[in-house]
Amino acid sequence: MATVLRRRAARRGLLLWAGALAALLALAACGGAGNSSSAALRGQARAAAANPDLDPGSSLGGLTAPGFRLVNQFGQPMSLSQFRGKVVVLAFVDAECTTVCPLTTVSMVEARDLLGSAGDQVQLLGIDANPAANSVADVMAYSRAHGMVNQWDFLTGSDAQLAAAWKAYHIYVQIEQGQVDHTPALFVIDQRDREQKVYLTTMAYASVGQEAEVLAQEAAALLPGHPTLASQQSLAYIRGLSPASAVTLPGIPAGSVRLAPGQPHLVLFFATWLTETSDLRAELLALNQYEGAAREGGLAPLVAVDEAVTEPSAHAASAYLARLGQPLNYPVGIDATGRLADGYGVQDQPWLVLTSASGKILWSHDGWLPVGSLEAAVRGALATGP
Repeated sequence: MATVLRRRAARRGLLLWAGALAALLALAACGGAGNSSSAALRGQARAAAANPDLDPGSSLGGLTAPGFRLVNQFGQPMSLSQFRGKVVVLAFVDAECTTVCPLTTVSMVEARDLLGSAGDQVQLLGIDANPAANSVADVMAYSRAHGMVNQWDFLTGSDAQLAAAWKAYHIYVQIEQGQVDHTPALFVIDQRDREQKVYLTTMAYASVGQEAEVLAQEAAALLPGHPTLASQQSLAYIRGLSPASAVTLPGIPAGSVRLAPGQPHLVLFFATWLTETSDLRAELLALNQYEGAAREGGLAPLVAVDEAVTEPSAHAASAYLARLGQPLNYPVGIDATGRLADGYGVQDQPWLVLTSASGKILWSHDGWLPVGSLEAAVRGALATGP
């Protein structure tokens, strides 16, 4: 069940960025940074403010964070108060999400990693935002699929308990036409249970690492000694790679995969954590039939692309494909930066995109299709496309 993004307050504007800018400058001052460091932080702040794919956060003024009593993926009772003394990063996550939630999850873990040993003073929490998948088994399945079992506490409870938590944090949750619609919010709560910032994850793969850095900077400003991040990157907008661009991706298990104008392509974007919500093995192997039809003529050749940005490990895709037991008759590449997914307009996993020989998107589809339906859709789009 995919999550549909709710963007009622996704971009807050320059005024709301002022709080984040102040925190960054205070961090520089507390750390004894020189003028060059302060200038660099100001430059980062300006870049983040101008980046449409990055939410620099909105100040919540230090209001007391609402408490809750829920259970984690192991069935253990949990409350917010038990983490007093730590910085808490709390996200609302759909346990069956295939859209924005995996991006949120990765940004949380990467933010804590950027803090090095100081990350031990940061607690990662998730609260389930799916009314139809809120059992302990559901939150464990998500945690396992995303390599998060021992990385966080993913909390759930009764319908009434979850509804109370959503209301307390002003989280919109609704099932509409079989899809979960929820506010993709993430909160940073200080050591005295005070809400400091709220962030809304955007559906942009290339900016996941940038969002992690923004989160890490906010946590560092709250931690004793204001630890320096292990690494930093530019927070400026990262442009996607469209079908009009010639791109060479690392291949699985070896070699490279090239996508370029000159002929049509059918591109499948996927991730191995789809095993939680679909029979990924059967779907990938079924596409051998499509590739056979493409080789006979009249159809665009298939290329699969693993969205590595959201994978639980760098080798997740190669390890998974090695266990399939049968070869795939089409190439598989790795989108290590997320720029290809953004350039092709990927909004979910799996996501199918048909491109023309001139590098234009002719057709896209969210989710799996029976091979016969896929062949018909591609033939129709090629026949009517430019």
